[in-house]
Parts: sequence; C-alpha cells; structure tokens
Amino acid sequence: MANELPDLSILRRQVDRRQLQQIIAGLAEGILLIDPAEGIVWANEKALDLHDAGGLAELGRTPDEYRRNYLLKYRNKHTLAPEQYPLDRLLAGEVFEDVVVEVVKASPGKGKEGWRSIHQLRGLVLADAAGDPESYVLVIQDLTERFTAEERFERTFAANPAPAIICRLADLRYVKVNHGFLEMTGYRREEVLGRSTYEIDVLENAAVRDSAIAALREGRTIPQTEANLRMANGDAKLVIVAGQPIEIGEEPCMLFTFMDMEPRRRAELALRQSEERFARAFRMTPVPTIVMARKDFRILDVNDAFAMVLGYAPEDVIDKSMAQVPIWSSAAARRQLERDIESDGTLRNLEFELRSRHGETLDCLVSAETVGIQGQNCVLIVLQDITERKRSEVELMSAIEAVMQDTSWFSRTVIEKLANLRGGGTSNGASTELADLTPRELEVLGLLCQGLTDTQIVKTLNLTRNTVRNHVARIYGKAGVHSRAAAVVWARERGFTGASQKASPRRSS
Repeated sequence: MANELPDLSILRRQVDRRQLQQIIAGLAEGILLIDPAEGIVWANEKALDLHDAGGLAELGRTPDEYRRNYLLKYRNKHTLAPEQYPLDRLLAGEVFEDVVVEVVKASPGKGKEGWRSIHQLRGLVLADAAGDPESYVLVIQDLTERFTAEERFERTFAANPAPAIICRLADLRYVKVNHGFLEMTGYRREEVLGRSTYEIDVLENAAVRDSAIAALREGRTIPQTEANLRMANGDAKLVIVAGQPIEIGEEPCMLFTFMDMEPRRRAELALRQSEERFARAFRMTPVPTIVMARKDFRILDVNDAFAMVLGYAPEDVIDKSMAQVPIWSSAAARRQLERDIESDGTLRNLEFELRSRHGETLDCLVSAETVGIQGQNCVLIVLQDITERKRSEVELMSAIEAVMQDTSWFSRTVIEKLANLRGGGTSNGASTELADLTPRELEVLGLLCQGLTDTQIVKTLNLTRNTVRNHVARIYGKAGVHSRAAAVVWARERGFTGASQKASPRRSS
C-alpha cells in the first residue's frame, strides 16, 4: 500500500549504522562495515587510503569483487585461498585478530607498479539485541612502515660483511645470524639459530665478562670488549665484541657485532718477530750503524761496531742530535748529509771524514736508508771504514803515477792486464765512456789522474769539499769502480791522463 509505514527495525538499524560511522570515521585504523546481504557497505577514509582506492566501487563491494581487485599474501609469501580472505572468514562467522597480510593490487594502475601495503587485521561481529549477527567489522592497522623498516634491516643485516648475531632477551636464544658470522666461525646457520648464549658463548673470557652478562640480562648496551670466540672446530679466536639492544618484531633483542682481531694479532706478531730479527742483525753487524729519527735527526740507537770503531758508548750518543755528536770532521758536510736525507731519504756510498773519540781521522763511505721502526719514520745510517783501503789505494796510485808519467811506451795490452790484475782478474768492460762524463767530471778525473787529493782539487777548481766528493762519487758510479786507483786505471785504459784538460777525450777502440 502507498501509505504503508516503513519497517521500524530497518530505520533503527540505519540510524545506528550512521551513528557508528560518525564515531569511527576519524579513527586512525581503517574500518570496513560488512552487511551479510549487501557486502561492504561503508569504509572510512583510512581504509580506502590503505587500499589505494578512491571509493567503494574501486575497493569492491562484494567479497568476489574485492578478491578480483586485490591479491593477499601472508608474510611467508603464500597467497591466500579465497576462503582465507578476511571478508570471507567474517561472513562465515569466524572472529579473528592480529592476522598480518600483504596487500597488492591485482591490476595496478599507471605508475602504481610495485604498490603494496602491509595490514594487520581484526574481524569483529556486531550482534543485535537478540544476540544474532547483524553486521561485521574489519579493523585494519597499517604496518607497512614498520615491516618496510624491518625488511631494510634484514637486507642490511644479511649483506653486512661485519660478523653479527642477534639473540632474543626473553630466553637468550639466537634468532638471526648473518653470513659474516658464519664465515668467521665456521658454523652452519642451523647450528646457530635456536641455540642459547650458554651454548655459543660470545662473551667467553671477555675482559669485563661479569658486567657484560649483567648488561645482557638487563637489556643494556654492552661496550666494546675483547673476548675469545669459540669456533665450530673448537679453536678460539680473539675478537672485539659489542652489544646493542634492538627490537625484532616487537621483541626485545640484543645485536652482537664482532671485529676479528686475529689478522691484526698475526700482523703484530710478524712485526714483532721482524723487529726482533732486525735488532739482532743490527747488534751483530760488524759495520758501524746508527738508527736516528728522520724528523729531527735524533739518534735512537747505535750498534756495538759503532762503539768499537768510533769509541763512543751508546749512552754517549743516544737521544742526542747528529749535530751534538762530534764525529763529523766538517759541520758543513754533516749539514749536507742531513739535507740529502731530508730531501731524498736515501744516499749511497758518499765519502766523509769522521773523527773517533780518540781523535783519529777515519775515511768512511756513508749510506743511508729510510725505514719504519715501531711505527716511527727512521733513518738507518751505515758507516763503512775505508781508511786502510784508501791508504793502500793512495800508495798504489802513487806507484802508478810514478811509472806512468810517460805512457807512450805502454801498450794497450799491458794497461788492460794491469786493470785486470787490479780488478781480480776480470776486465772492467764498463759501457760508460769518457764522453759520458760532464766537463766538470772530466776536470776532476784529470786531477785524480795527476795524483791530487780532494783538498788539492778543492783549491784548484775553487769548489767546496762536498761538491768534489759528489763529483768523485758520480765518476765512480759511471765508471763502475770503487777507488781512486781503479778510476785512474779506467781513465788510462781510455787514453786519458789529465795532462791537458783542454784535450778532447777520445773513445777507446
């Protein structure tokens, strides 16, 4: 009939539903109201936003439409069967809570590829006055940010090469372990997960074991400490371990991280053994040797040969600068030596005059090399005493000069035999010739051939003593000889006597 009154129960239900909608519209959770006959009849803005939907039509009004629009998976990536969908479970009269699913659009729109949301679901039944189900409520809580952060943590934890392991504080059992820990210890993953900290004790023999265990039980940070971590094969490895409280799935846990100290310990042992070998060799070498700091030329140590040859005990020179030790006959020569070391860090067989504690003058070949000792930049200086050898060479050179004032009657064969005799029976054969010497080096070589000493060459050419020595050292290097007499023989072999500095040198045939 046209004037038939509406069903009061339907009106009351509609009024009650509107009031319910007003109450829940502003809640932080998403809310879906489901009618047993009509399907989804209302959704608040949060529920639509959690489904990336603009309205009920896009969401789907019936369970079938919802399943066509959205694909649901459990956290283990297993896809839900139709009867496992929350709407279907509710309409079947099942009440549930804390169901976590991953929601993905079955047909994502343009630019929506990769969209997903993580929901924690709770299903409620709204009963009427008689206690019969009247409608259903699906409450949705957004866990996307939390699970995304946990996934990032999982990926970072697994990929981090630094060994790490996580134990649950409730029962002190390990719940996560990364590849770095397994690789360092030799355990398999299944041998670690589920075992307790008593079975795999990461704080074994820790320097502060008692306080570290107390911090673990109370869920406090465990500062870095040394410990011996037991390997799968039973060996112990020295590590630095630290503990940081974290939450995994809302459960309080402790993240242990490790630094493998074995490589450093082996390196330190090898360095210590190397330095011990160096110290023994340093003491036993028969050549006077000095170790000094490169930055300030302070003497750090001298060997026994230094004390024997120069007469200074170690306590007389250690901790003194080179300038404070009176072994240098010339301060200028010492300063030049320091400049050479400062600029190049090395030098080879430069000739210096040194003075012993007893006033003796010693001719020495000085060599230096920069070395690292106990982390300090040092210089190793070797002083080779050639006083006797030089005296013999001077005498030999004098004899050669005496008989070679006129070389016109010496055949080349005689000169070569003389050179071979002086060189131990081997021909000099150096590829360097007179033309490879600079004009200044030729001048110095000519004066050497005439029997002049360094002092006389200094006066003749108006050079410094150190410059002359450097020229002589370079002549030795180019000629492949180690003494004045050998240099004279080398020059004579090539027809150069130094009688006329203006005469152009000729190559030997």
